Amino acid sequence: MPVADLSPTFTVGELTDAINAQLKSGFGGGVWVTGEISGYRDQGQHSYFSLVEDIDGKKATVNVALFANVKRNLRPMLASNRLELSDGTKVRVFGTLDVYAPTGRLSLKISDLDPRFTLGDITASRDRVLASLTAEGLLRNNAMHSVSIVPLRVAVVTSVGSAAWHDFTDELESSGFGFHLLAFDARVQGDQAEAMVIAGIAAAVEHGADVVAVVRGGGARNDLAAFDTEGVARAIATCPLPVITGLGHEIDTTVADEVAHTALKTPTACAGWLIDRVQRFVDETEARWGVIVERAFFELATQIDRLESRASRVVTRTNSAIERSAERLRSRQDRLVRTPLTIERVDTSITERERRLALLDPARLLERGWTMTTTADGRIVTSARDLSVGDELITRLVDGVVRSTVNETTPEEE
Repeated sequence: MPVADLSPTFTVGELTDAINAQLKSGFGGGVWVTGEISGYRDQGQHSYFSLVEDIDGKKATVNVALFANVKRNLRPMLASNRLELSDGTKVRVFGTLDVYAPTGRLSLKISDLDPRFTLGDITASRDRVLASLTAEGLLRNNAMHSVSIVPLRVAVVTSVGSAAWHDFTDELESSGFGFHLLAFDARVQGDQAEAMVIAGIAAAVEHGADVVAVVRGGGARNDLAAFDTEGVARAIATCPLPVITGLGHEIDTTVADEVAHTALKTPTACAGWLIDRVQRFVDETEARWGVIVERAFFELATQIDRLESRASRVVTRTNSAIERSAERLRSRQDRLVRTPLTIERVDTSITERERRLALLDPARLLERGWTMTTTADGRIVTSARDLSVGDELITRLVDGVVRSTVNETTPEEE
């Protein structure tokens, strides 16, 4: 057991003062400390957070106090480097160690900050991710996807309700085109940002969008930390849909921008890019319709000319055919007019021939005293040489028939 009279005894206040004196003596006028900001919060004009470091799975923590007067002094330097103190930012700060008597907490009172450390860490981390993606051939993988001719079904991964959301959606709405938006709410900075952006991209694929737009508003350079992470970069690089980014920075380029199909500066620019593609489709369609209409009118005019030409030929040929038919009709009418005379002559000719035939009628000859002799088989006897003794003869007279038999034939000598 300690010897009571040999051990100094401190009051709480004296012990606190002694510790602070030792801290001041041991660390001189201050100390530089590196770590990652965690639990950043504002209380009035002052800010408080912890600097943490992961050591073999365990976290070492130092409480940090940033008082109003120091914040005012640091603000121009942070602004010029486009930095903002927030959770997840790695910093190198200078300050003095102090135990605050009312709470007994050891804290680091910041008086300065090294922006080059934070920027260097951002750059180094970014370079590591880019090198890994390049080695795997993923850096421009998403750029190989073709964008729909009319990308009207748009998935938006952003903080819904934010200025970036309104800039993007208002621009699309003002275009007058029928965009269909699929909204996937995601934090765009802070500890949850990486996981929520990755989830939003995956959900966009499941819902069958034409294109995925990842957008956020402006802010400090380190606010873009989520978009420099390997997880978000891989989600974009391996996404089967084209991904466009509009992260609100005119100067900075994130890893997400590098792997995206198309990187634009702002959410408004993303919306404008989509509108331009749809407008080009409309313009090309209208132009082609114009060509079709012009061609149709040309073909119609050509066919009308051909039809009129054919109609003219039809009229001409029809008139000629009518004239020829009329001429043939007139000719036939003339022949019909002459037909009665011809018929009369034919009748006279027939009458004359009938008269002549009547004179040659055997009956008339019989009336005049002539007879007609035939053999029994009907052959007319015209010569004695045609008969033989015993032939039966039939002789027709005007008033009857006489049958006889040849007893003798005496042909006359020539």
